[in-house]
Amino acid sequence: MYDHLLGGTDNYVVDREACDELLRLAPSTRELALVNRAFLVRAVRYLARQHGVRRFLDHGSGLPTRPNVHQVAQEVDETSEVVYVDNDPDVLSYGRMMLAEDPETTAVLGADMRETDAIFQSEEVRRLLRDDQPVAALFVSVLHCIPDDDDPWELVNRVARQLPRGSYMVISQLVSDNPELRRQITQFMQQAVGGRWGRVRSTEETERYFEHLEVLETSGPVEVSCWLPDSDLAPRQTSNPEWIEFGAVARIR
Repeated sequence: MYDHLLGGTDNYVVDREACDELLRLAPSTRELALVNRAFLVRAVRYLARQHGVRRFLDHGSGLPTRPNVHQVAQEVDETSEVVYVDNDPDVLSYGRMMLAEDPETTAVLGADMRETDAIFQSEEVRRLLRDDQPVAALFVSVLHCIPDDDDPWELVNRVARQLPRGSYMVISQLVSDNPELRRQITQFMQQAVGGRWGRVRSTEETERYFEHLEVLETSGPVEVSCWLPDSDLAPRQTSNPEWIEFGAVARIR
């Protein structure tokens, strides 16, 4: 569905039909997907350029969509390393095919992003952590996929505790402060993906991800098109969107 909203071709009829229904519920959804992807690109470039980050761990990465994390990071330094984590068989197959050209610096790890211990015990991630250099952990537009019972807030904390001191987090989450809209979209998405989803959350709930982190460049999480936009003409979320991507870039204290 995300690939279709971004204008990609790696999707199926069922994805497109689900997107059509979602756009009826929330017409700003395609715009939301585009500004979130632009946020991911800006955040990775910012960390690589301004903070010298050369290692990235992308949770719930989804299908490779250009420019992807390794392409953005390697524009700054060709030695930058990226591990993508996903548990979708199609993502794993396609991702490994796309990344086979550069096995020394990029890898796709088949794992559920909630399986922190297994992820950090994997050969791919142990390599990222080999000499305590800072790592940027990405949770970009994925935490709403995790039910409250699985505690996405504790997931963020677990990952932060596993990373070297001075590492970073990039987090964004689907948000609405309209309870009825949260209920409608959450119900629709759970039906569309067979219950494998969490929920749309409020801004207050999303701010909890950052309680133990040092937010960079902004006073707190923001609607992501407002986070260090490339220019005044950069794509922005509409003034009255049904829902937004809400997040920030932060340093682990």
